[in-house]
Amino acid sequence: MKSKHTFVIQSEAKRNDESNFKINFSFRRSDRAVILFFLSLILILNLSSCGVRKSIKHIPDVSQYSLEVPKVNTINDSTFSFNQNYLTKNKQQLWELYIKGNPLQLGYNNGALTQDLMQKQEEIFFSKVEGFVPSKFKQKLLRGFLKWYNRKMYLNVREDFQAELYGLSQYSSDKYDFIAPKFRRAMYLHGAHDIGHAMQDLMVVGCTSLAVWNENTEDGDLLIGRNFDFYVGDEFAKNKLVEFIESENGIPYLSVSWPGMIGVVSGMNKEGITVTINAGKSKIPFTAKTPISFVTREILQYATTIDEAIAIAKKRKVFVSESILVGSANDKNAIIIEVSPDNFGVYRVENSSKVFCTNHFQSEAYKNDKRNQKHIVESHSEYRYEKLQELLQENKKLNPEKMASILRDKSGLKDEKIGYGNEKAINQLLAHHAVIFSPQKRLVWVSSNPYQLGEFVCYDLNEIFSDKRLKSGEFAKSNLNIAKDPFVNSQEFENYEEFKFAHSEIQNAIDSDNMILTDDFIPHYQSLNPDFWLAYYQSGKYYFKQKEYSKAKIEFEKALTKEITTIPDKENIEKYLKKTLRKLK
Repeated sequence: MKSKHTFVIQSEAKRNDESNFKINFSFRRSDRAVILFFLSLILILNLSSCGVRKSIKHIPDVSQYSLEVPKVNTINDSTFSFNQNYLTKNKQQLWELYIKGNPLQLGYNNGALTQDLMQKQEEIFFSKVEGFVPSKFKQKLLRGFLKWYNRKMYLNVREDFQAELYGLSQYSSDKYDFIAPKFRRAMYLHGAHDIGHAMQDLMVVGCTSLAVWNENTEDGDLLIGRNFDFYVGDEFAKNKLVEFIESENGIPYLSVSWPGMIGVVSGMNKEGITVTINAGKSKIPFTAKTPISFVTREILQYATTIDEAIAIAKKRKVFVSESILVGSANDKNAIIIEVSPDNFGVYRVENSSKVFCTNHFQSEAYKNDKRNQKHIVESHSEYRYEKLQELLQENKKLNPEKMASILRDKSGLKDEKIGYGNEKAINQLLAHHAVIFSPQKRLVWVSSNPYQLGEFVCYDLNEIFSDKRLKSGEFAKSNLNIAKDPFVNSQEFENYEEFKFAHSEIQNAIDSDNMILTDDFIPHYQSLNPDFWLAYYQSGKYYFKQKEYSKAKIEFEKALTKEITTIPDKENIEKYLKKTLRKLK
């Protein structure tokens, strides 16, 4: 977005076209996460020189499946159909996809209907990769690593999922075939979240989820809410996809993700089983195994109870640490399955009717895990956990509207102002989506843009997976929708969006050798988000680079008075301050 404030940047090198100056926004501690996520995509996507011969040649055997190649009927510019399969965009700008058939047919139906959207997502991925790592030499080094790293992934993915991916991949863009054949691109893209997570020994996401029932809900029924705080750019999040999948095998289910994704990060099946994933602290694995989104997909498609979900998760080999919050209508309960390459645990609450899940493990299996213990101390996971406890004390007898208000909460503990975008908040203003589940009623609410602030659209799985929906042609149960957050229309939100723009400018100035900000830039930048520690830290780094050490000292000291996201972040500020003080001597 363009700022109302005039940001004049002076440069020793003349810029030929100011209007074409591109902004790359990534301003949280997850800067490194996003960069390494896309580094991992390069690992994933540059498969042309993969050194394991069997893996190179592997294509799933799809001969057992019947197939009718889809002929898509264009109803209008946002509604498409093929037989009983549909893709449409609702008024909240969510894409809704309904597909049915055998695994291969599911893939073809998905690809044919979402082809334009899926290819757009590919373009977003690849443009990010080129921006982060333009060096062909570095890409070649990364390809060499991939020869070894991804050698066993296909051995850990179900054959029916591979068949579905094969069908979907036939509609990928020809533009990127020089990188890898379509099927392998589709296969390894589903491990991008896991590899990006593992390769940095950091969280890529800082998700929050919770489940409440009995005395904690208005009607006593199980109610689950989650924020999927996975940010890889506004363009990536633009085309959200709500999928309704009816395979010839297993249980029909709803999943919320993006075009080209058949794994599950948030979803519920017709039996009332729900799954959501939260990243944990991982070590770097030696080989790629089962992507976590395929584990959760299998749970949704084949589990009817918590015990069945646990059995499915236990038999799969994963390569990152992840918490899977599972809710069950049949059990009227929720648990957390905690998986990692070398351990497996299940966290069940006793004498309580609520479960909280942030980004650390809670089961006995991880009680003495040093990596997990360190993560609790150093990260923002425990802070958000405590904030959930505080919000549940303030909000008795939850209903979907109250759950939405919790997911949208932007304050710190005791309602402290900690700055917009702080990862210590439940609402970090970066969510790809938020979802609310009412498993016993088979109702799901999915947030619309921006972040989780837009209207929550309600879906009734009992109606959608029945003749009633086919006759009506509608997916949403609009009379149960939850209104958008009034914050969207506030001056504070407008300032936050401008802050994102300004932050990318100051980051460019820090990274550049020839860019100087105008005198009024930094005061205005800080005024847009005055409670956020990062605004002062960035200002200090800019002044330090310009050798204005007195100004840098003031900014670093200001930053230390704010609610800083993590212990490592605080230590980085303190190191900069020490260097600044030495320069002033």
